[in-house]
Amino acid sequence: MKKLTGTFIFTKWDPYLLILQIISMQSLLYVSLGFIMFFMDNLAETNHNLDHIFQYHEIHVSDLGGRLVIFAFVINSLVGASLLWCIVRRTKLCLDFSCTFHGIHLLICWWYNAEFPAASCWLLNCVCATLMCVCGEFLCLKTELREIPIHGYSSLNTKVDLLISVTSHFTNQL
Repeated sequence: MKKLTGTFIFTKWDPYLLILQIISMQSLLYVSLGFIMFFMDNLAETNHNLDHIFQYHEIHVSDLGGRLVIFAFVINSLVGASLLWCIVRRTKLCLDFSCTFHGIHLLICWWYNAEFPAASCWLLNCVCATLMCVCGEFLCLKTELREIPIHGYSSLNTKVDLLISVTSHFTNQL
């Protein structure tokens, strides 16, 4: 459960929130991968099917279709970084959610292919998980390190300047 007080965030372990975040990340990443893959399939003029997402034999650099599949996964990892920033919003959790998505994806690929995924699938998922994690951490960290506004002291510099001028005035009088 998150309790907002000002701009400070107090976090408590909430399994329902965690499960909902995992489900929403998984769903949105597959939706975005589907859209990206649709456009890549149009560029390569190939049929649209789930094999491009889950069939690890489609990951290769020998033709345009395989390279576009790889490119779609890389673009989707950048989309995933922005989703981490929007949904998770915590730098400490970016690695967990990146590995969770790609781990579940590898399990689904294993089930879909009925055999253990090849090295190319593992390599692509490791690269994409790393890219998603690093970019997501950058975005979340940039948000977390923003200056925290202190209400009522917006003119702190003018008050400090006034205090310095009054102090210097009294020291000059002595």
